[in-house]
Parts: sequence; C-alpha cells; structure tokens
Amino acid sequence: MFGGLIKSFGQSTDELLLSATQRDVDDFFDGERTFLIDYHSHLKDSTTKADKMTKAHKNVSDSNIKISSELIQLATIDTNELEKFLTKFADALEKVRKVENRVASDEDLKLSDVLRYYMRDSNAAKNLLYRRRRCLANYETANKNLDKARAKNKDVATAEQAQDEACKKFEAMSSKAKDELKEFKTRRVADFRKHLLELTEFEIKHAKAQAQVLTTAIQSLNEDI
Repeated sequence: MFGGLIKSFGQSTDELLLSATQRDVDDFFDGERTFLIDYHSHLKDSTTKADKMTKAHKNVSDSNIKISSELIQLATIDTNELEKFLTKFADALEKVRKVENRVASDEDLKLSDVLRYYMRDSNAAKNLLYRRRRCLANYETANKNLDKARAKNKDVATAEQAQDEACKKFEAMSSKAKDELKEFKTRRVADFRKHLLELTEFEIKHAKAQAQVLTTAIQSLNEDI
C-alpha cells in the first residue's frame, strides 16, 4: 500500500512537471487532456451528489418503516376507532417504503454505478495520456542525447539506437491512445444514453406506483372517517 502511494505520488509529480514543461506536438491529444481533466472533475462531483440522493431515498424508506412500526404499536394500545385507521395508515407507509427502496436501488444501479465506472475509466484515460506524454518526453530527450553524441562524435550508434527505440515506443503509444480514446467516447455516449433513459423510465414507473399507493390509501382511509 505504501509503495503504491509513493508510486502514485511520483507519477502525479512527474505529470505536473510534464504539464508545465512539455508541449504536446499533437492538438488532438492536447484537447483530449484538457477535456478529460474537466470531465473527470464533473464526474467525481456528480457521483458524490448521486450517492447523496440515493442515500436520501434510503433514509426516507428507513423512516417509513420506523413510523409504520410505531403506528402498529400505537394501534395495539389504542383499541378504539383509531385501531383500524392506524393499521391502514401503517400499511400504506409500508407500501410507500417498498417503492422508495426500489427508487434508491435503481438510482444506485442506473446512475451512481455508471458515474462511478466512468469516473474510474476517465482517470484511466488520463493515465494513458500521461504515459504517452512521458514517452514523448523520453523521445525528445533521446533526440537531444543523439545531437550531443554526434557533436562529440562519441557513442553515436548507442544514441541512435536509443532514439529509434524511443521513437517507436512513442508512435506505438500514440496510436494505441488515439484508438482507445475514440472507443472511450463512443462507449460512454452509448452507455450514458442507455442507462439514463432506463432510469427515467424507472422513475416514471415508480412515481406512478407511489401515486397509486397513496390514492388507494386515501380512499381506504376515508372509509373509516
């Protein structure tokens, strides 16, 4: 764990240094990096707020079952005209609780989980761009070392080999990064559309179910008044 923390800190420091000193030669990657920094920040904030919303629904559900339980206890004590009324009211709260539970579960599955997944995925994309930028920096260093070796006419073959390897690694990383970033965009657009549409349909379904539960409860309660 400590080793991983040191490695992460080292990468973050190197990334900051590269951001300040390394100019990207490709506008595509420069634009993607700017986008991903902002995108990841919004995803992180959205995930936190979505989790709070889900927790709020769960709290409402938990509160309903507590109130329902207390009303049942009250009905057993107050064995007069209110007994039947309180029992029906407690039963209505239990049904509302079940709907709230489903709302929380679906929001967690269709919203929070998707946001959390793409928060991690966007961070992986940022790391991919960092590795490419590190390859670019290594390639440029190899070019400078080759120029120095030629100027001194010393270890030229070694410097040329190192420069060639750095160039190939940078080009391979650039090709891989471009393909993965394009696939990431296509995938996330499709996933967000699919899950948010499903969430909307579930929200409508649960809202109708809750309205029906409350309408039925009002009709039943009015019979005892």
